[in-house]
Amino acid sequence: MSKIRELIISPKASQTQLSKFLLQLEDEGIKMIYLDPKKIAKKKTKLQTIFPSSIANYVVLDKEGTKKTKGKKVGRKFQVLSNSDIENILSVAKKGLDFVIVEVKDWKIIPLENIIAKLHKIHTRIFAMARTPEEVRKMFSILEIGVDGVIFSTSSINEVREAMVYLGTRSFDMKPAKIIEIKEVGDGERVCVDTASMLHKGEGMLIGSRSNFLFLVHNESVGSSFTSPRPFRVNAGAVHCYTLSPDGTTNYLSEVETGSEVLILNSKGNARRATVGRSKIERRPMLMIKASVGEEIGGIIAQDAETIRFVKPNGQLVSVTHLKKGDIVMVHAKPATGRHFGMEVSDEYILEK
Repeated sequence: MSKIRELIISPKASQTQLSKFLLQLEDEGIKMIYLDPKKIAKKKTKLQTIFPSSIANYVVLDKEGTKKTKGKKVGRKFQVLSNSDIENILSVAKKGLDFVIVEVKDWKIIPLENIIAKLHKIHTRIFAMARTPEEVRKMFSILEIGVDGVIFSTSSINEVREAMVYLGTRSFDMKPAKIIEIKEVGDGERVCVDTASMLHKGEGMLIGSRSNFLFLVHNESVGSSFTSPRPFRVNAGAVHCYTLSPDGTTNYLSEVETGSEVLILNSKGNARRATVGRSKIERRPMLMIKASVGEEIGGIIAQDAETIRFVKPNGQLVSVTHLKKGDIVMVHAKPATGRHFGMEVSDEYILEK
């Protein structure tokens, strides 16, 4: 049985920005926040709270208490500096705590390994503190078991999204798009992205000429009588095209290089991250392809070759060389917003053609 892992956000947003940030967290599927319930006041939210307050859903008791509160989960916060602190956590947890919050300083991995090893057989959940998306990933992977939850202090929704991709818990809204135009556009530079991970059938990268309309371009795990499978490769598109990164920002394909991280998705929108091992830019014959979702129209310029494939709603693949007007392919599309150095700017006017 897989372990339930909870990403808990400790909002650093100002009171004036808090309402918007809480709504963004709900939209991303976050269920719990480390915040004084009084700060939420009359704001409508489904988020549960964990805090040293009797009105929180998860009540953090003072250092003397283990008393149960009716209808609440109770726990305590511990700072770990030595092995004696770990033994104290185990001793107190056995008295009936629902959870413990563990804060470690310089030594992060070994203390948490010891705590997980000692507490994983009892029903006390372990929450750890983190300051970066990378720390979040590390906390959840310790001893392959990981902690039950990570309290991540941030004011950036992009950092929240990045952490969720690391955990494999983020998904994107994928929509069927109708092909409306296909045109040969001569030679151009295209980018092959070779990842340091094996990609599976159905997976690919989101690529497009507009940041709000991205095609799911499949990887090369499917071979043919003329080509061998390369399940680590996505022949992504022209150098100007956008791709979506794990932190929610966009990058031009020309910027992707060894060590970059890219977003890998399947047709259902389930996302994970992959590290780029190599990026190859070569001059090739190109195709311009346009598609529509409602009133939104997006395009992509991709290499004119049989090995570049889109994904249909039924999961079948279609090569760009066999694509016809009226065909339906999967895309990630939403209303247009501006971007500044890859970061979304929701209030900025933009028109891309």
